[in-house]
Amino acid sequence: MQIAIYGNTLSAQVSAAAFATTGNQVLHLVPENLGIQLQKHGPETKELALKQAYQEQQASGRLQVMPLSAGLKLGFDVFILALASDQVAQANAVTKVLASLPQKQLLVINQSTFAVGTSARLQQILTPYTEEASQKAVVSLPDLLQEGAALTGFMRPARIILGCEQAWALKQIQALLYPFNRRQDQLQIMSTRDAELTKLAITGMLATRLSYINELANLADQLQVDIENVRQGMGGDSRIGFEYLYPGCGFGGLNFARDLDALTQALDTYGQNTTLLHQVLSINESQKEILFRKLWQYYQTQLQDRKVAIWGAAFKPGTDSLDKAPILALLAALWAQGVKVRVHDPKALDALQNLYPDHPLLECHSDPYQALQEADALLVVTEWKCYWTPDFPQMRELMRHPLILDGRNIYDPEYVKHLGFIYFGVGRGETIKNRVLYE
Repeated sequence: MQIAIYGNTLSAQVSAAAFATTGNQVLHLVPENLGIQLQKHGPETKELALKQAYQEQQASGRLQVMPLSAGLKLGFDVFILALASDQVAQANAVTKVLASLPQKQLLVINQSTFAVGTSARLQQILTPYTEEASQKAVVSLPDLLQEGAALTGFMRPARIILGCEQAWALKQIQALLYPFNRRQDQLQIMSTRDAELTKLAITGMLATRLSYINELANLADQLQVDIENVRQGMGGDSRIGFEYLYPGCGFGGLNFARDLDALTQALDTYGQNTTLLHQVLSINESQKEILFRKLWQYYQTQLQDRKVAIWGAAFKPGTDSLDKAPILALLAALWAQGVKVRVHDPKALDALQNLYPDHPLLECHSDPYQALQEADALLVVTEWKCYWTPDFPQMRELMRHPLILDGRNIYDPEYVKHLGFIYFGVGRGETIKNRVLYE
């Protein structure tokens, strides 16, 4: 098929690479100033699989990058809108142009996370005066990508949510998605409005699970209960399962936050008084400072001029993104107390330095052990695999005080204590109150 994709989001880049890989001719349409960068270097992403696939398809000639104005003059069977959530105006404007095209059949796929009902409104723009039998259709194919493994997730989906209300359009998109849907039919077909709300509802449920387990973890500390045992017991119940049931120091991510905001706005707009989701978000923001609170208690509020090491800055492993990342709230709290912070992250150091250029209380280190020198504590914020089995004896020698505050519960408390460390996780059953300061 001839496919045009408009947008410079992760979703647009993944769709362009994936559809070109399966033999389609793909036009990736972007603003004029972005075209040269994409043509020469491919997408700016740390997802190596995506970057490699994108560049390979460019070399093959199946994927071309060009400005929107030029691409709209060419022929295509499918037009994909893969825009950011605040680009509804651009979607409306482009759809008006598509409506004026002389071709009789056109499938418009909305992958953007817009408000519920946007695909239906785009359909009205696309076919304002045509008969019901017109073969110009807007369908909703919500972006369910997970940053860090976006291309793999698209090409080997666990499920595909599709909002489609025209029989001919369903046949065309089934053919388009067939290479990614052959092993087992993962398509869940519904109306466009249903699909749009389903995407937001999934995010809301995942966020609720995360905040709920964090609430339980905070209670577990007070009750001297290990949340890991509680988590295993809960997850073993087939009605609950283990996914997104890991306590920690808060969740982040631009897409996650964007979807939650869209869902809460929809609930508020229609008078649903969404106290639940507002509480979920409030719990998460508080959780981002839990490691600071533990450090504050341990050192009995005396943090001025102390040095701490932080392992992990990205909001999740596999990405260099700091969008809504827990480290941002943590750094603000630490710096307010005059704490010197030394950070290691496998991918996100450039982003951190760009965000805080020449900050007097920030050092970034390419070696995780360098960050530990003379540290009064290690705070684990992102659960990169390279942190799971470190050289503990070397860590013990480098640190001034062997205090580990594990914001992702990746270490066995008894094991690290046996090695001479003082350890606090999230909900591991130990409170810092009334403990004697380590000397």
